[in-house]
Amino acid sequence: MMASRTLCRRILPAIFAIIAIGISQAAAQSPFPTPGAPPPQAPAGMKAGVGAVLASARYTSDGTSINGGLHWRVYPDKPDQTGVFRLLKEDTSAQPTFVLPAGNYIIHVAFGLASAAKPIQVSREASREVFDISGGGLRIEGRVGNVKIPPGQISFDVYLGSQFEQSDRRPIASSIATGSVVLVPEGTYYVLSKYGDGNAVVRSDIRVASGKLTDVTITHRAAQIMFKLVSKRGGEALANTDWAVLSPAGDTITETKGAFPRVILAEGEYKVIARNDNKVYQQDLTVIPGVDGEIEVLAR
Repeated sequence: MMASRTLCRRILPAIFAIIAIGISQAAAQSPFPTPGAPPPQAPAGMKAGVGAVLASARYTSDGTSINGGLHWRVYPDKPDQTGVFRLLKEDTSAQPTFVLPAGNYIIHVAFGLASAAKPIQVSREASREVFDISGGGLRIEGRVGNVKIPPGQISFDVYLGSQFEQSDRRPIASSIATGSVVLVPEGTYYVLSKYGDGNAVVRSDIRVASGKLTDVTITHRAAQIMFKLVSKRGGEALANTDWAVLSPAGDTITETKGAFPRVILAEGEYKVIARNDNKVYQQDLTVIPGVDGEIEVLAR
């Protein structure tokens, strides 16, 4: 047993370095087979010198089986002459059977961003290997008040740890669409929610439990505003207009161009700048959460 653990610690980093783990859909759950289940049977017609491994995965929290969203990979326990661990087999079914020549291997299973791996020995007798995964699902959506923000207007980045931890980090999953499910290891994360291309950004700490789908609703205090540069109230919008939205401190929040641009802004006070035909016009703007509308800037 000690030799197996030492072997696993030595070669797993090299294997993990060549594995690209993707984002999968959520997995259904069902009771795991009881300990009294019959012993595994090798597939009929196997050649001499080969064996079979029946693999399955379960949640560490309650032992229920994971019946979807799995990606299995089998590697030799030693690298080839070039120092690379070559992928031998892969499978995306819930309980695959790997038929392999007798010998030593590493089996890795990914459940989204959660994973498990162990060294196995294949002999003439069929064996069953169960992998424990401490992972759960995270599904996020955004709202303004009681109104759900449509897909395409909002996206989410997920970071490991709390937002209050002082460290430079990259997201473990980025540009996640609303309603999508991200599978991650059990733990604490923070979600960066971006509504539109302006300053409507919200950060939220969340906790994901193993074997659970965590639904998170992030509320934005923002609104969508359409701009028009007109020569008189209610007049036609002037084309070829450049727009900028400034904070009270004079910082540029967003820039756009056109006769009817729409921008999404967080609650607050702003100054709107319009440039057309080498002339500059401005107007104050107050954004109230959930109150979409339009603002006319007079060209005079």
